[in-house]
Amino acid sequence: MSAKTSGELCKKDKLIKRSNLIEDGNPARYRLQTTTDNQNQSKSYRKIIFGERDPEKAHIIILIVGETGTGKTTLINTMINYTCGVQREDKIWIEITDDQSKETSAHSQTSIITVYGVYIPESSLDLTIIDTPGYGDTRGTGHDKEIARSLQHLCKSDNLVQQINAVCLVIKADQTRLTDRQQYIFDAVQCLFGKDIEENIVLLFTHSNGLPPKKALTAVKEAKVKCAVDEENFKPVYFLFDNCQSETLEEEYQTTQEQSWNLSFKGAAQLFKFLEKINSKTLNLTQEVLKHRKQLEANISNLQSRVQEIELKQNEMKQTQEALKKHKQDVEEKDNFEYTVEVPYKVKIDINRAASKKALCCTVCEENCHYPGCWWVTNLAWCEVMRKKHCTVCTNKCHYSKHVKEGKIYAIKTREEKMTYEDLKKKYENKMSDYESLVSKLKDELHELEKEKLKLLIEAYHSVESLEKIALNTGSLFILEHIDFLIEKLKEIKEPEKAEHLENIKETKNQESLENMKKSTKK
Repeated sequence: MSAKTSGELCKKDKLIKRSNLIEDGNPARYRLQTTTDNQNQSKSYRKIIFGERDPEKAHIIILIVGETGTGKTTLINTMINYTCGVQREDKIWIEITDDQSKETSAHSQTSIITVYGVYIPESSLDLTIIDTPGYGDTRGTGHDKEIARSLQHLCKSDNLVQQINAVCLVIKADQTRLTDRQQYIFDAVQCLFGKDIEENIVLLFTHSNGLPPKKALTAVKEAKVKCAVDEENFKPVYFLFDNCQSETLEEEYQTTQEQSWNLSFKGAAQLFKFLEKINSKTLNLTQEVLKHRKQLEANISNLQSRVQEIELKQNEMKQTQEALKKHKQDVEEKDNFEYTVEVPYKVKIDINRAASKKALCCTVCEENCHYPGCWWVTNLAWCEVMRKKHCTVCTNKCHYSKHVKEGKIYAIKTREEKMTYEDLKKKYENKMSDYESLVSKLKDELHELEKEKLKLLIEAYHSVESLEKIALNTGSLFILEHIDFLIEKLKEIKEPEKAEHLENIKETKNQESLENMKKSTKK
């Protein structure tokens, strides 16, 4: 027996000793004896680790994304077997994945992302795979936003994941189009990253027969999925995998099953060869995108309330102007008179629990700074809208200690109030008692309110513009009513070019949705 063969047997034996037998057979299925960091339910991710990370060794980090049923679990285990050096002749199959449905309901709510780490001393590299189970499933967009937040938390709080080598989009090789859910998933994932990650996004086609997946590639092209492109043939970078490696070997199908094994391990070999050539990307820009995204959404939401309040104040002043005009003679003769105006005021109301459990509000400005979607509870300084312990959203950019997190938000309402000429004079401290002075003062205040409104709208537009420059996929980020609101107000303040730019973003996204709907109908 050669030294090489002896070494391979020794490696295989070591793996088996550090694994638990799941099912005897050909191949025999083993699950690696891992350590699981899933006891702390406050974490929004969990880690399943085999071995100990070697800082001197090459470290490959992969993010796996795909719809349920595309074969992600087998794909992850295929990469693990390839990294472990398992051969078909070994007649074993190594697994690291488990069933999250067995977790307690309390924990399954927080363990949205799973980080698998395989660190084998005999291997030339260490491998970390980040899986996003349930992305795009029936739990809806609220669950998907939790995944985005979990990924952000993982990048910020875990030293293990500070860069990424590849984002792998998993698709069945026989698909003729992307489903609406797949389109949604891929759009949502691309929204998480900066533009620098595009050359690290690759396609993994599962359930492949080894032939070029022409129809699936056409579906990817039609869906306008951003990914790495082969410089020679100008086609998306992709790798083929079958999903039969763990199935029991049968003599009459030996040739077919051998082809299946070889296809998948060839795909894994090509993928890791590609990853050796491509530069990994730090997640600094990704974190910046996520932060900008949260601040933008919070800014626009806050902006709507502030513009609404300004417009209600403007309406109150216009009603006062009309009253002065009507009672001009009374003013000149300094006689008291009464008039009615609609006065805006703020109240605290209970929030929609389905949208957000709690909201971050400023008690000084009496504004909603982060709603919906605020999730930090223990320390308000950690909220996404805070920078250097001060809020980036509320009017006075107040210290985080001036904020509260509760199940209520501020709402603006109006009520009719009786006012008198004496009340109006007191408001201006009797300094403006003649008609012309009062009218002039009201005009000045209306002008100041209009300037403030203009400033807020331009600031919001620049936030969108800034995000567009760094985000890989901008269109999916915006709630359409926010975009519509901003477009309408930009037109009002005579900024047609800015309004047109936002309309183009909206139109592009609507056109993509329409095309996907037509394909779905034809299917």
